[in-house]
Amino acid sequence: MSVEKNTRKLDEGIVRDFSSRMSYASYLQLPTLLSAQHPVSRPEHHDEMLFIIQHQTTELWLKLVLHELRSTAAWLRDDDLGSALKGIARVKHIQKTLTEQWSVLATLTPTEYSQFRGFLGHASGFQSSQYRAVEFILGNKNGKMLSVFESDPEAHAMLEQLLNAPSIYDEFLAYLARQGFEVPESVLKRDVALAHEFSPELVPLFKHIYENAADNWAAYEACEELVDLEDNFQLWRFRHLRTVQRTIGMKSGTGGSSGAAFLQKALELTFFPELFAVRTEIGQ
Repeated sequence: MSVEKNTRKLDEGIVRDFSSRMSYASYLQLPTLLSAQHPVSRPEHHDEMLFIIQHQTTELWLKLVLHELRSTAAWLRDDDLGSALKGIARVKHIQKTLTEQWSVLATLTPTEYSQFRGFLGHASGFQSSQYRAVEFILGNKNGKMLSVFESDPEAHAMLEQLLNAPSIYDEFLAYLARQGFEVPESVLKRDVALAHEFSPELVPLFKHIYENAADNWAAYEACEELVDLEDNFQLWRFRHLRTVQRTIGMKSGTGGSSGAAFLQKALELTFFPELFAVRTEIGQ
């Protein structure tokens, strides 16, 4: 199995003719994918390619996150907790990749970014419909956000649908109720188009699950998976904030937000507040 002259021989069975076969490039639509990077700076600035690819890859991962979370919600409705937890586990791995990506963008210095930032106009990550969709499906709903997407009917329709649909947390609580846990009726019948707010009456339920984990292992494991999901999301938010501060300081965002100050407020948002509040009560 030696390699001569540092050159590997091709196996005889390797397919070479793709004139009538599907190839790797055609399956992945690579000509379309790799031709979708169009810097707008004039003269074209070297670092704008990094900025574009960073955000495009983020959108691809967000597409997969939405794909998994939609299925997770459906599995919870069908009482298939095992499949739902598998979906959440995959999302958690994607979240880690998304968080690590910020380190690549952080190599863009303030001076480098300032040389093409003005060409972006009002384009901003604030306008990412998929990011808002992930927030909505996890429970951070805000109907006022829809106005940002009125010029994009498809994105607006997607967000409107998710705004009015139960979140992952709503589906989980409904699942617990069907399994015989005492979930307050007020929680089960809440207006799902609003952000979930802390409900103190849920804390005793989760305290029971945590303090009797051996007897409620499936529910206990699901609670911890959701805590992981929120932890990962908050880490992503924090890395986003720090990357923005590192790159543009306290400047306003290109989309009209206050920039870092606006992102700082996002760290106060929560998806599953009772799963964190119960930690204070356990053992008391």
